[in-house]
Amino acid sequence: MDDLLIVTTGGTIDKIYFDDKSDYQVGEPQIGRILKELGVAFRFTVIPIIRKDSLHITDADRELMRATIAAQSARHVLITHGTDSMVQTAQALASLEGRVIVLTGALNPAGFRGSDAEFNIGCAVGAVQSAPEGVWIAMNGRIWDPRHVRKNVAANRFEPA
Repeated sequence: MDDLLIVTTGGTIDKIYFDDKSDYQVGEPQIGRILKELGVAFRFTVIPIIRKDSLHITDADRELMRATIAAQSARHVLITHGTDSMVQTAQALASLEGRVIVLTGALNPAGFRGSDAEFNIGCAVGAVQSAPEGVWIAMNGRIWDPRHVRKNVAANRFEPA
């Protein structure tokens, strides 16, 4: 793998809660710290472009993501994203060709004990190196085609659509 481009957009993975999961802000991207602590054997660049809960990501934000990725030479791209609109964003990025793009996030903030953040990031790193060209979602230990997956909000997991 050449250098890994990481684009961060906020979401639960980067949330900081102030009182029992009600008052929060989207904090600094956590993925760079996580990858450094894990001692990965590849180079990566983190570009934080927005800090939003994914329920607030707009079509203009998606276009900014698309333009940011298109302006970079990296063939391997990992995007951290909130889970509520991850599928919509993945579908919006499908027109980017010649790259492997993997979106991942977390159902619990990276700062919480027992968070799925590190596991999902690990799955995404594996996927971005081995998946064919295209856009993918790495969540719940699986690699999903965004055209055939949905988030089951009640069960708090991704599943076939």
